[in-house]
Amino acid sequence: MKKDLLKISDYDAKWLSSVIELAEDVKNNKEKYENHMHRKTLLMFFEKPSLRTRVSFETGMTQMGGHAIYYDISTSPMGKKETIKDTAIVASRYADIMMARMYKNEDVRELAENATVPVINGLDDLAHPTQIVADLLTIKEKKGKFKGLKFVYAGDCENNVTYSLMEGCVMLGMDVYIVGPKEMMPKKDAVELTEKLASQYGGKLTVTNDMEQAFKDADIVYTDSWMSYHISKDEKDARLKVLMPYQVTTNMMDKTKDDSIFMNCLPAMRGHEQTAEVIDDEKHSVVFDEAENRLHAHKAIMLRLMGLA
Repeated sequence: MKKDLLKISDYDAKWLSSVIELAEDVKNNKEKYENHMHRKTLLMFFEKPSLRTRVSFETGMTQMGGHAIYYDISTSPMGKKETIKDTAIVASRYADIMMARMYKNEDVRELAENATVPVINGLDDLAHPTQIVADLLTIKEKKGKFKGLKFVYAGDCENNVTYSLMEGCVMLGMDVYIVGPKEMMPKKDAVELTEKLASQYGGKLTVTNDMEQAFKDADIVYTDSWMSYHISKDEKDARLKVLMPYQVTTNMMDKTKDDSIFMNCLPAMRGHEQTAEVIDDEKHSVVFDEAENRLHAHKAIMLRLMGLA
C-alpha cells in the first residue's frame, strides 16, 4: 500500500470506497476510535491558511487520543535556509504522520518523497484530496449511492478542487459535468487523466460552457470560491464579469432534480459563486453537513494511512 495521500487517483476506486466506509464508521461510532491515536503526533505544515483544514485535523487527532502540532511555513526556514528534504527527514523522527497545505504540488511531493512517515496533501495548486473524501462521504449520506448520479461543477474550473472532484467522481461511476467560462476550463492534463479514469471505472466526463445542458436533471451541484488566495484585488472585477453567467442561482437549481443537493467546500461568498438563496436553502443546501464531514474524513484518512483501521 502507498504511504501517502497526495491525489485521489494515486489509489483505486476500491481504496477510495473503503476510506469513505471507514469515515462513515468513524462518524457513527466515535467512541470506538477514541484511543487509536494514543501517543501519536500529527505535524501540520501550513503555507496557505485554512479554518476547516486546521481545526478538523487537530480536533480529529485529539478525539482519537493523539496530538497535533501547527507549523506555519511563512515564519520558518523551510525551503529557504533548510531544504524541504532535510525538513522531511528531521520531522519524520519526531512525528508519526504529517499533513501539508502548500502552494506548489512539487513541494508537497518532495516532502512526501523524503519523509519516512505518511504525508497527507491538505491542498496544493493541483489537488485537494482530503476535501473530496469529505464531499464523497456527504454524497453517499444524502444519495445512498454514486453510480449513475449526475454531478455538476459550475464556475471557475481551473483549480485543485475541480481536478480532485473530477477524479474522485468518475472513479465512483458518476456522470460529471464541468461547466464554466472558456477562459477558466480545466487543464488538458487533468481532462485527459479524468477521461482515462472514466473509461477504467465507468464514469463519464463532459466539459462544457452550457449551463442549461449541465444543470438539466442534475443530482448534485457543486461550486467553489471565485476569489482563491492567489487572486489579487486588481483581478476581482474582471473575474466577476467573466464568471457571473456561471453563478448558481435558484433559477438554475430549478432545472435540477427535485431532490438535488447543493455543495460548496467553503468559505463561500454570497452573491459570487452562488446566491444567498441557494446556499441558505434548507431543502437543497448541504454545505454545513459537508463541512462537518471534513472531520470524519480526515480521521479515516489518517487511520488508514497509519494502518490503524
